[in-house]
Amino acid sequence: MSRYTGPRARVSRRLGTNIFGTQGETQALEKRPYPPGVHGRTRRRGNTSEYLVQLQEKQKARLSYGLTERQFRVVYKEASRREGVTGENMLKLLELRLDNVIYRSGWGSTRPQARQFVSHGHVTVNGKRVNIPSYRVRKGDLIEIREKTRTNAIVQWNKDVLDRTPPAWLEKTGDFSVKVYAEPLREQIDIPLREQLIVELYSK
Repeated sequence: MSRYTGPRARVSRRLGTNIFGTQGETQALEKRPYPPGVHGRTRRRGNTSEYLVQLQEKQKARLSYGLTERQFRVVYKEASRREGVTGENMLKLLELRLDNVIYRSGWGSTRPQARQFVSHGHVTVNGKRVNIPSYRVRKGDLIEIREKTRTNAIVQWNKDVLDRTPPAWLEKTGDFSVKVYAEPLREQIDIPLREQLIVELYSK
């Protein structure tokens, strides 16, 4: 499965926010809070087109959750078929990905790291090993880190040092287990996105 492997700080500077969640991106944004490139300092923001703003919001969402363009479009199409607000439906579907649940639970420091944990078979759902990062969890599902992985130094460090509190839609049932309490609400999703702009982009 293809994924972005280029310079992360450059992408974050281009989009104006920490996309991949690393410390290096935060430092790069503080040190050089302008787009990359020779004209980054002098580029006039006032002339930004409506299409560019919509495209950047889509790129923020797609890269933050680690999806390809094709995967992201599939998520959007499913969200548009569901009842309710399309943009909110889309974010809910993205949040319910298994790799995102591992990240939200604090076992992975970033979504790419959480994705790796899943693809390497370190996670179970309702007692069964699942190695598909895009697997969509449902209300009532129990997600756990496998017994032999719990002593892993990286997992231990993430749990103890990050000390990330799972969102309200995830119920912590142990140090290495969470249960999906309900589908996430928009106010429980803290990613800085204007999802309506993404909907406008795809509905053209």
